[in-house]
Amino acid sequence: MSPDNIEPILRVQGLRAAIDGSQVVDGVDFDVPATGITALLGRNGVGKTSTIKSIIGLITRTGGTIELAGERIEKVPTHKIIQRGVGYVPEDREVFSALSVAENLKLAERDEHPNRQLVDELFPDLVKRAHQAAGSLSGGQQQMVSLARALLNNNKLLLVDEPTKGLAPKIVQEVAQALAIAAQSVPILLVEQNLAVVRQLAAGAIILSGGKVVHRTESAADFLNDEALTQRFLGVQSEGAVEQSAETTSGGML
Repeated sequence: MSPDNIEPILRVQGLRAAIDGSQVVDGVDFDVPATGITALLGRNGVGKTSTIKSIIGLITRTGGTIELAGERIEKVPTHKIIQRGVGYVPEDREVFSALSVAENLKLAERDEHPNRQLVDELFPDLVKRAHQAAGSLSGGQQQMVSLARALLNNNKLLLVDEPTKGLAPKIVQEVAQALAIAAQSVPILLVEQNLAVVRQLAAGAIILSGGKVVHRTESAADFLNDEALTQRFLGVQSEGAVEQSAETTSGGML
């Protein structure tokens, strides 16, 4: 079977969800391919995190269907969705602050043979800090704990929400590298505002606005190179336009 004929790992159709009675996801439709990284993009407040949370039932679904590897899960409780092979890396890391790094990881294990070697290779700093309280770690180190918890298990899909938010550039690249390695074995749906990271990692992209999908593309890079589309849907210039502007300015100064 060619890659083009492989069924998507996640299929979302007409998904609706609400928080405190307010509709935050309003008829979302998209597929996530069974390989690689797919970016979920949009301006702040358009429903990206709410979409991720509604997929795994962390906020109230009010309609639509969700299929994971061909099986309907929209009526399945969150803990059983996780058990079926969905790893979740939340936006705000949500480590257990009072527990050690080792205890955080131990609690996340659900497989008989967790991927300890992979996690140790990706995050050697966590090995050194195994007995340190997770709450005493830096923001970047806590993000590594959050990622490591998801990568310990053999998942069908990873949902990763803003993994580089607030991190120093060096740590951003470490996180991006870890995601690139993880994506070699598990598909990822990635919410990310750092467009350089999106360009580096993502194959396709889904763009949200007002709780709805307004654009889809099989090439995130082509989308990011399109000034009209990035300005319309993200409110930013395309990277190509920024580079061209910089070159023009430099030329004028010489």
